[in-house]
Amino acid sequence: MEMLQILAPDGTLTGEAPLSVDEVRRLFRAMVAGRAYDHKATAMQKQGRLATYASFEGQEAAQIGSVAALEERDWVVGTYRDAAAMWFHGYPWVNLILGRTGDERGGHAPDGVNVMPPSITVGAHMIHAVGLGWSERLLGSDAVAMTYFGDGATSEGDFHEAMNFAGVYRTPTVFVCQNNGWAISMPTSRQTASETIAQKAIAYGMPGVRVDGNDLLAMYQVSRDAVARARAGEGPTLIEAVTYRVGPHTTTDDPDRYRDGEEAAEWRSRDPIARVRAYLQADGAWDAEWEADIEQTEHDAVERAVDEAEALEPFGAGEIFDAMYAEPTPQLIEQRDKSIGR
Repeated sequence: MEMLQILAPDGTLTGEAPLSVDEVRRLFRAMVAGRAYDHKATAMQKQGRLATYASFEGQEAAQIGSVAALEERDWVVGTYRDAAAMWFHGYPWVNLILGRTGDERGGHAPDGVNVMPPSITVGAHMIHAVGLGWSERLLGSDAVAMTYFGDGATSEGDFHEAMNFAGVYRTPTVFVCQNNGWAISMPTSRQTASETIAQKAIAYGMPGVRVDGNDLLAMYQVSRDAVARARAGEGPTLIEAVTYRVGPHTTTDDPDRYRDGEEAAEWRSRDPIARVRAYLQADGAWDAEWEADIEQTEHDAVERAVDEAEALEPFGAGEIFDAMYAEPTPQLIEQRDKSIGR
């Protein structure tokens, strides 16, 4: 299966651009914002201010290019590594930060933001995405659900259940597999005997497409087409975005124990942000001052979100029980009373 590429690593076009230069500038800024958050969250975890964190550096094009194809009424169902996509669709940085501190208030998306909280359980959220899309169709809506997962999740039973149900019922679901080469220490070559992830779609009766996940333009094009199919009632699509996890699996991982450092260095030369920068620069739509300005602006936005999250008063001993149900059960009331010494 051929891999679609529109923007080569050196920033030159190999096909027709599906976006205007102004739109590319907007998405470039979003990629810069995602990296600002990623670097800040990584630093905070090392300072003991966040729980274990999963970096997505190098995967910004896969996330921003795909989620940009959605409309506000559509759904995003992602994982612990999909902060950029979630944020671009309206999930605030402060919520993502709160979630990584263990504060459940981070899981409450603002009204009108159709983004589910990040899933920690590998693969289970794909089933939720299928259900969301199916329910929208039953309600007469043409909203689409886009779900993100890694190559490792394709080995889970939940992947089969989600793909099979979506195929049978032709749900408006776009499956985006960010094949970043590694599921912790397990390489894709040992994850599956299939030559590609995308070809797995054939067994479920849906289209599968393989795309350069570090190519913002190609990611947007295949996602736009998949969303259009879903919205038109033509069913789901599986997108395999071939990318790379340049950092560790999480901040508790040491990739040097199982991965060749030269491999990561080679992939860093395919950096998705540098690729778009080169494209814009060649078009006269980029300069160092502009990028420095947006870097500072997006860095400041992340810092404000951190300040907001850390300024929140922590839950008291009994409050966690009050947030479980609209009306607490007798068992919860008993547990709450014991926790506060009543």
